[in-house]
Amino acid sequence: MKYRYILFIGLAAVLFACQPELDDFSTSQGSADFSTYVALGNSLTAGYADGSLYRTSQLNSYPSILAEQFKKAGGGNFVQPLMNGEYGILPGKLKLGYSTDCLGTTGLSPLPSNGALDAITPLGYQVNNLGVPGAKSFHLLAQGYGDMAGIGVYANPYYARFASSALSTVVGDAIAMMPTFYTLWIGNNDVLYYAIAGGVGDTITGQSTFTFAMNTIVMGLASTGAKGAIANIPDITGIPFFTTIPSNGYVVSQNQADSLNMFLGGYGFHYEAGPNYFIIEDANAPLGFRQMVAGELLLLTLPQDSLKCAYWGGFNPILQIPVAIPGQYVLTNDEILNIENAVVGYNATIESLANQYDLAYIDMNAKMQDLSDEIITNGVTLNAEFVTGNAFSLDGIHLTPMGYAYIANEFIRGINSKYGSTLPVVSLTDYQSVILP
Repeated sequence: MKYRYILFIGLAAVLFACQPELDDFSTSQGSADFSTYVALGNSLTAGYADGSLYRTSQLNSYPSILAEQFKKAGGGNFVQPLMNGEYGILPGKLKLGYSTDCLGTTGLSPLPSNGALDAITPLGYQVNNLGVPGAKSFHLLAQGYGDMAGIGVYANPYYARFASSALSTVVGDAIAMMPTFYTLWIGNNDVLYYAIAGGVGDTITGQSTFTFAMNTIVMGLASTGAKGAIANIPDITGIPFFTTIPSNGYVVSQNQADSLNMFLGGYGFHYEAGPNYFIIEDANAPLGFRQMVAGELLLLTLPQDSLKCAYWGGFNPILQIPVAIPGQYVLTNDEILNIENAVVGYNATIESLANQYDLAYIDMNAKMQDLSDEIITNGVTLNAEFVTGNAFSLDGIHLTPMGYAYIANEFIRGINSKYGSTLPVVSLTDYQSVILP
């Protein structure tokens, strides 16, 4: 017994000797300086969620989360252009509620969340979060983009709220603050607007324009001597806005399939009992319409009642005529290829700039793709499922507070790796996902 006691004491001494000192876990800035942090980007940087930019969403933006962690390593005050209320300056905010469809079925669905909007008036003070909803890469360089008199024509109402003057630029305002550290995540909208319009209502920013804009932005920020972190562009076709409505949701019986194959089989159509691909408009098809094929996507803006009761994507059972889904609700494989090629080019530019200016490089494309497979962290499951996946808000494009916390953690990991800082990541359990009714 005596020897066992001595052995236990010896083991305990070794174990306690191996315990690190509390100082070993202290937060440090490494070679970075977080005293004046500025964030540049678009709606994802601003904290946009649920179809709007509102006060709570701004407070849970990833730059706001980052700034709190930076404060633990010498970071200074981080000012945001906060809204006064919970509905933003433009209508469009969504909430989850119950609705009844054209078939009389009641279920959960995103619904308008209406309330008093904030006035679009100048804030009158300088802000650190320069995320501008709607901004493309070149907009950060555009004079007049924050001109109150130009709203609705050439100016952006979100930037107009905090622009230093009618002729200022987002990058110019950032440089004027002489930041010691910055984050830059811009370029998503350069392809996103084309995608959410079904490839017909907008154009993809050309590679030369994107490269010029990004070079000018980063060169300007480098002139201040600031260090920074830059993130690349995710594959936007993997987000709920494009993946929630299945392209093969047209269900027919065996008899219906046989009849359709008899009349349309010669034009390349094929039907089987059960789910089949929807019909979409296509001016190049012999009949002016065709079935969708594997890989093509339907947009979340596609009216559900039109699918269920107006027979979009199928055949009117009374008139026996096809009702093709309009092109603005569809991304064809050719349009998806256009998007993918642009993202590859953009990301090559962004990575090159990160190397040239010795910045932390965040491969957000890879991190967002991980959501398609599923991530389990802090006991929380994140994936790209609409509503239930915890990561994406009700507009199917922007993130929940939990999703923004995930993004903030990826920035933190990249910054720590590049600059030798020891910023702690945040716990995702401290942030909410979609709010249930």
